[in-house]
Amino acid sequence: MNTLNINGERLWQALMDLAAIGATPKGGNARLALTALDGQGRDLLVRWMREAGLAVTVDQVGNIFGRRAGRNDALPPVMTGSHIDTQPTGGKFDGCYGVLAGLEVMRTLAERGIVTEAPLELAIWTNEEGSRFLPVMMGSGVFAGVFPLETALEARDSEGKRVADELAAIGYAGGAPVGREVGAYFEAHIEQGPVLEAADRVIGVVTGSLGVRWYDVTVTGMEAHAGPTPMPMRRDALFGATFLMQEVVKIARDFAPHGRGTVGVVNLHPGSRNVIPGAVRFTVDLRHEDAEQLARMDARFRAACAAVADGTTTGAVLPVDVQQVQYFKPTPFARELVEQVRAEAAARGLTHQDIVTGAGHDAVYIAGVAPTAMIFVPCKDGISHNEIEDARPEHLEAGANVLLGAMVARAGLPAGA
Repeated sequence: MNTLNINGERLWQALMDLAAIGATPKGGNARLALTALDGQGRDLLVRWMREAGLAVTVDQVGNIFGRRAGRNDALPPVMTGSHIDTQPTGGKFDGCYGVLAGLEVMRTLAERGIVTEAPLELAIWTNEEGSRFLPVMMGSGVFAGVFPLETALEARDSEGKRVADELAAIGYAGGAPVGREVGAYFEAHIEQGPVLEAADRVIGVVTGSLGVRWYDVTVTGMEAHAGPTPMPMRRDALFGATFLMQEVVKIARDFAPHGRGTVGVVNLHPGSRNVIPGAVRFTVDLRHEDAEQLARMDARFRAACAAVADGTTTGAVLPVDVQQVQYFKPTPFARELVEQVRAEAAARGLTHQDIVTGAGHDAVYIAGVAPTAMIFVPCKDGISHNEIEDARPEHLEAGANVLLGAMVARAGLPAGA
């Protein structure tokens, strides 16, 4: 089926049309989940889906599904999708590319009159970004049974507004039950990192996702006057915290190439120029593709915390409280689907390489209930979650063609087609 290709110009125009909803002055998007703008984006996609001949349903957490019947409609669907909600200063392609690449697959098949053996579906997942409501990847998480529907519907934003009420306000409080059998799931996405561009590769064959451990850490010392207190008599919480922050980076480097370590938020108390800090609270993000390696990273970080706490590191006793607040286990994708993506890229003469995703995606949750694979294309300078996020039209077209081929191969064609 390598002669079957999507319409790249139409894909690009659809991306630009969606990007006009919630457009920002710097060329990006601010279309937060379940806002009026998100509702407008959903309305546009639903209209396009119906025009492509898809039967549209909405489930109780607001996930949207567009179904294209197969010759054997009793088979579980081959699904693709992503999300259209954005960060407050998001770009045009994060999530949206996966949705519109899937739509383009459906449009292409409709134009050619091709009916696959198994049905196909396009999914638009609710609140992937988590920039307004937590938990992140909400719609796919409920679909996959990671957390209850009630937890999602009762979640509130910073103004106290509930997911359930906001779904109703934009007209997407659906009635369909959440979750069902899926035969296979493919998700196309911009890489959101610099690896493909640096290697001059068009397609990233995503073999799985990094595991993630998130921590909230508090180092406690004692406030004191910065002038009269001699250095050996200080209990400086920040001094102790800096050892741990540097250790986070050292740990990640020692577990290369897939180790990651980040301190993303730091809060200092009392935050006065001439007061020795009495408490420092900060976040830690550790990642690795291998569960055992990630566990070793965890053990090393906790050992560093113990050394600060008992005074070994700084010479002063500084209690350290470590709370693991999130754990996503490393998720390998389905070998047969990964191989299908690899084969499609090769058959089309596209440069490609295996890659592991360091970001969370809806595919990570769906992999728990269905065979799953992802297709990456490069983004300019590896930049994402930023208004200047950009991607080349020919790369987006290539990724959508790989998606088309992989979905058709998985769904099957009648003999002689």
